[in-house]
Amino acid sequence: MASTGNPPKSSLIVVAAALVDRDGRLLVQQRPEGKPMAGLWEFPGGKLEAGETPEQALIRELSEELAIGVEEACLAPACFASDMLGDKHLLLLLFVCRKWRGSPAAQHATALRWVRPVELHALAMPPADKPLIGLLEALV
Repeated sequence: MASTGNPPKSSLIVVAAALVDRDGRLLVQQRPEGKPMAGLWEFPGGKLEAGETPEQALIRELSEELAIGVEEACLAPACFASDMLGDKHLLLLLFVCRKWRGSPAAQHATALRWVRPVELHALAMPPADKPLIGLLEALV
C-alpha cells in the first residue's frame, strides 16, 4: 500500500476464515448484488462488533453467513492484510479452520465455491484478499 500522506479517518477490523475441506480446498463466497464489491469472491467473515474478540466475531459471522458452528479452538490465526478502503484503514485478520459442524450453505452470498488455493489467483477478489493467496498456498 502506498502512503498518500493523509491519515485514515477510521479503522475497520474484519475477520475471515479460510475453511479447508478434507481435499485441501478452500471455501469462497460471492458478494451479492447491492453490496459494495458485488460479484467478487471472498473468504467468509465480516466486521468485528464492539466488545467482540476476533474469534467471537468470526464464530458469529460463520453462523450467520454459512449456518455452520465453529469452536474457538478450531480457529488458527494465519495471516493478515492491511489496505485502504476509501478513507478507512482496513485490517483483515484471516484464520484457518479445518473443523466445523454442519454443511456450509449461502445465507447472504450469491454463491459458494470450493477451490484449490492455486485457483484463487484466477478469481475476482477484493484487493485486501489478493495478498493472502500466496500465504494460503504455503499453509494448505
